[in-house]
Parts: sequence; structure tokens; C-alpha cells
Amino acid sequence: MRKKILIIQGHPDASHDHFCHALAESYKKGALEAGYEVKSICVANIEFPLLRTYEDFYSSTPIPVIEQCQQDIRWANHLVIVYPLWMGTMPALLKAFFEQVFRPGFALETVDGGKKWIRLLKGKSAHIVVTMGMPAFIYRWFYRAHGLKSLERNILNFTGISTIRNSLIGMVEESQENRVRWLEKMYVIGKKGG
Repeated sequence: MRKKILIIQGHPDASHDHFCHALAESYKKGALEAGYEVKSICVANIEFPLLRTYEDFYSSTPIPVIEQCQQDIRWANHLVIVYPLWMGTMPALLKAFFEQVFRPGFALETVDGGKKWIRLLKGKSAHIVVTMGMPAFIYRWFYRAHGLKSLERNILNFTGISTIRNSLIGMVEESQENRVRWLEKMYVIGKKGG
């Protein structure tokens, strides 16, 4: 089966001149050169409301742009999620995006009177790329990568996405050499479809 990759660019600034955007483009270039099919979603370019109530999450119909994002996720067999670490986790806009997209009926379905969940995104894999100002090993060791683990366990695994890799990129403001090395690495990972 030919790999179909969806890149979800989670930086909340729509200006497109951040390192996260460069990483996503480098990955995309490698993946396209390897012959993979690639689509992209830039969360900062999407206008959508916040979900504020139980009824909004469980009962409301997603707006058309969110339905299109759901179709793109359904189409893909591999997701690449790129975002900067903000206050230990993903930016609020990206979290709001996941809340809109990964709703019951799309990502999950309840059975047995709500006692069990069926994971509707089984068979998909993901690679999470997180940039941060601190050294990555500090985030992993001291903070135990709590925000990353929450995304992996509480959103992706919970909806059936099982093979999850991550790349934590620390000290992004400190070294141009570090940035160049990571851009090259993302290109290679994209070529491998990882």
C-alpha cells in the first residue's frame, strides 16, 4: 500500500516563517521525492470556534473546514504533527483543533450504552515533532515529556493511532547549526516516510 502522509502544522502563527514550518516543509520535500502522497493542514490558517459545552463536543455538526480536515485524516495512513512547545504542551489552538476534529463519530464511537469505546482511527501511525527552547533531554527527563505523552496517550492512542514516534528538538534559538542538522534530519525522515 502506498503511504499517504498528512502533515498537521500546529504552530499558531500564520506567518509561516517559523522553524516549525521549515521542518514540515523539509519533511514534505523528502516524502514527495520518495514518491509518497502528501497533504498538509496549517492549523493557523483555519477559522473555527472553540468547543465550550458537552453538547458542542458530542452533538454539534463540525463546520465544513473541520469536516475537510477529518476527510484528510481519514485519507492518510500516517500523520506528522509539528508544533512548538508552549508552557509544557501544545499551543491552545492546536488543542482546540484536535477537540474539533477528533470528535465521537469520527475518531471514537461508544457502544454498550457508553461503557466501551471503538477506536475509529486504527491502522494509522504518527510522528510528532516538537520544537522547544530548552534542551530536549531536560524536557524528557525532568518534565517527563508530559505534554507530549498526553497527546500520544490521550488523543492519538485513545482514537486508535498506534505506532507513534517523536522528535524533540531542543535549543532551537541557540544554534543555526542545530537548525540545519534538524532540517536535514526531517528531510531524511520524510524520505523514509517515518
